[in-house]
Amino acid sequence: MTQVDRKISHQKPVIRQLDETAINRIAAGEVVERPASAVKELVENSIDSGAYRIVVEVANGGKSLIRVTDDGCGMGPDDLPLALSRHATSKIDGSDLLNIHSFGFRGEALPSLGSVGRLSITSRAEGEEAYSITVSGGKTSEIRPAALSRGTVVELRDLFYATPARLKFLRTDRSEMQAISDVVKRLAMAEPTIGFTLRDMTDGADRITFRTEPETGDLFEALATRLGRIIGREFIENALKIDAEREGIRLVGYAALPTYSRGSSTTQFLFVNGRPVRDKLLHGALRGAYADFLSRDRHPAVALFIDCPPVEVDVNVHPAKAEVRFREPGLVRGLIVSALRHALAEAGHRASTTVASATLGAMRPEGSTPGRVYQMDRPTQAGLRNAAAWQAPAPGLSEQMPQSYLPEQSQSFAPTSARVDVIEEEGIATDAPLGAARAHLHENYILAQTRDGMVIVDAHAAHERLVYEKLKRQMAENGVAEQALLIPDIITLGENDAARLLDMAEELSRFGLSIEPFGPGTIAVRATPAILGAVNAEAMLQDILDELDDLGESLTLQARIEAILSRVACHGSVRTGRRMKAEEMNALLREMEATPHSGQCNHGRPTYVELKLSDIERLFGRT
Repeated sequence: MTQVDRKISHQKPVIRQLDETAINRIAAGEVVERPASAVKELVENSIDSGAYRIVVEVANGGKSLIRVTDDGCGMGPDDLPLALSRHATSKIDGSDLLNIHSFGFRGEALPSLGSVGRLSITSRAEGEEAYSITVSGGKTSEIRPAALSRGTVVELRDLFYATPARLKFLRTDRSEMQAISDVVKRLAMAEPTIGFTLRDMTDGADRITFRTEPETGDLFEALATRLGRIIGREFIENALKIDAEREGIRLVGYAALPTYSRGSSTTQFLFVNGRPVRDKLLHGALRGAYADFLSRDRHPAVALFIDCPPVEVDVNVHPAKAEVRFREPGLVRGLIVSALRHALAEAGHRASTTVASATLGAMRPEGSTPGRVYQMDRPTQAGLRNAAAWQAPAPGLSEQMPQSYLPEQSQSFAPTSARVDVIEEEGIATDAPLGAARAHLHENYILAQTRDGMVIVDAHAAHERLVYEKLKRQMAENGVAEQALLIPDIITLGENDAARLLDMAEELSRFGLSIEPFGPGTIAVRATPAILGAVNAEAMLQDILDELDDLGESLTLQARIEAILSRVACHGSVRTGRRMKAEEMNALLREMEATPHSGQCNHGRPTYVELKLSDIERLFGRT
């Protein structure tokens, strides 16, 4: 590092006023980070114009060409030069910067793009002629008549040609194209009534990489169809509808079942007033809502939309508008957590359909398959009885046959790992969601018959979840027992950290942690949760503070207590290797049907697999 001798006089620095081109290039560094940022700004302008269809064309990952065409309201000849002026916008009048109802409002995107690339705008307002204007490297041309039926066409060529150093920081064409596709898809999720088309024009080709037509129907019908096209039908089939409102803030969308979790957070789509955002508070709320159902290395798949009055959220936090700040962050977080947990509780024992698909995939035979054998349709019960009668040996014949020809009933034919109980048909609830128990396999798995298929239950995992839910209910009703410390722990944290912990002292006391002030920046720990045993109070408080810094709230104490309850449930549940009677198996199935969250264990794994009879028949070529 160069050392500066401050005793030696230097020439006094001169304060200069930067010219408009330099200002726009600096602004472009904040607003236009990469080609995907330019696409985002232009598509948002098209949405604000009331467009019904939007077409995005790019070449070489957006580096050489970005063209956005819409059928919106368009602009007149007097508006075109203003649109290229810095801080000129039709979205707001400047009197109220909090009451913003549009995507754009800063008036920086178009002049910033024109300062670092070759930008041209052709537009036609209703009842007027079409006109065109261009700007290259910050130099604007005159307005010229053009040919256009309606709407606006914005074309950006040679992005960052005026600032070639920025080109070195761009990734490969494939990576930039993937980022553009992600931006378009997120905006398409937010606006299901608008049609979007993304074309790759590299090397003169015209390849459509994404296309979706405007959706019809009510809010949830249109949203479900659009999400199914973008995320996949599996997501909609395994997602729960979310619709909750609290104090003027509404949360709608879809959240997937815990058994449909992912290894990363790439399938978490969050929107605030239609604007795609990546907000630490919202992601922390998701983690809190699914904390009791997923391990830390799994992430839920969601598409959630928060609608609130514009004055309740500040979108002017960052030029890219990817971050927001809520006036009441606790209210928003509480709404997300309560709505998701309520929806998961209402789902009951439901598990994702992908579990059955994976099971069927694992059961398919390997290697070469023989020619298809055509079989007759499945016989009726009467036909089976007649066939059995025809194949039964004649009276007295069984005494004359060798023992090797007779059906064996020994344990070698029915090993202990596949015990089958004889169960009377009367009173068996095959119409119940999880059916009636028919067998106990490998002293752990329950095989149950349903009306149209069968269910395989992991008895240990299922009973572990049932015991865990019972322990949680008892804790909620009776509270967490405290273990008073004979000598309080005196912990010095600093005034700010101590104040933050004392602000949530009442919440911590609900989980058995009792703290109180003990001088400036110092806290006295009077009691700790009894279920945790001996704990390092200072380390626990530091973990809580770290989580507050990261997520804005802390689940450390609750997570530790629930981890103990989960461990107790594991040791207190049905163990693998224990044989269960038919009555016990059916009782377990009925309790699963009545207990929320019983479709997955405490770590998010499925507790049962359901196979339809049609799928089983397909495995044997009976279709």
